[in-house]
Amino acid sequence: MSTTLVKSGPAAQQPAPKAAVPAIPLLESPAALPASVVHQLLLAGLFYWRFDALVADPVSTLQTGLPVVAAIQAGYLMLSLPPAGSSASFKKPRPGEKKKSDGREAKAFPTAVISLLLALILTPALHLLLVLFGAPFLTNVSHTFLCCAHIAVLAIYPIFYVRGSDPVPLQAVIGVSAPFDQTFGGFIGTVVGAWLGAVPIPLDWDRDWQKWPVTIVVGAYVGYIIGSQIFGIVFFGKRWEVTPEIKED
Repeated sequence: MSTTLVKSGPAAQQPAPKAAVPAIPLLESPAALPASVVHQLLLAGLFYWRFDALVADPVSTLQTGLPVVAAIQAGYLMLSLPPAGSSASFKKPRPGEKKKSDGREAKAFPTAVISLLLALILTPALHLLLVLFGAPFLTNVSHTFLCCAHIAVLAIYPIFYVRGSDPVPLQAVIGVSAPFDQTFGGFIGTVVGAWLGAVPIPLDWDRDWQKWPVTIVVGAYVGYIIGSQIFGIVFFGKRWEVTPEIKED
């Protein structure tokens, strides 16, 4: 098997099958791009400001920080991205034509609330998944659960907001066949970052920041910020395609 990065569209000489779902661009509104940039800066600034507190008291810091992160995510989603079921952008009306509303404004807030609830509902499943991957089972339960809640708000919340509960796009995201955009890039970055964040924990360095789950949270946040920008801007609209290798006789 070989993995290649290809463009979605007719430009390729031998176009691969189209992705099951389209990439989700930022809204064509004056607030969309600034809100996206401010969202990244707020997350980075909040994380930098609270890092020492996270090392000193992970449970309390993660617990008090979760509503703030959820609010930052909600503001970004409602201002920058279309909710599930609405058009992906604002179209400028022709001269003399009234602007038609696609209902985005009405859908944005309830979709943001429902998507957040769905993401948090999946937190126990993420907790179980981390335990299967080696997280403490009988100790540090609150540490692991709150870590998973932050991962859910970062990675899963935006996916539900723009994709909804339709199983087709959700399967494309889980199967890494969806085209890249900011939400999918953030999902990949969070997962990979959290996984890499586990590397320093068993090392015999005797550092305070090595305790569970500080490095996991660090990796998740750094991965989310980097992934959403790289895959959402540089590789927007592209996707991973897994194809079988052709053996020569």
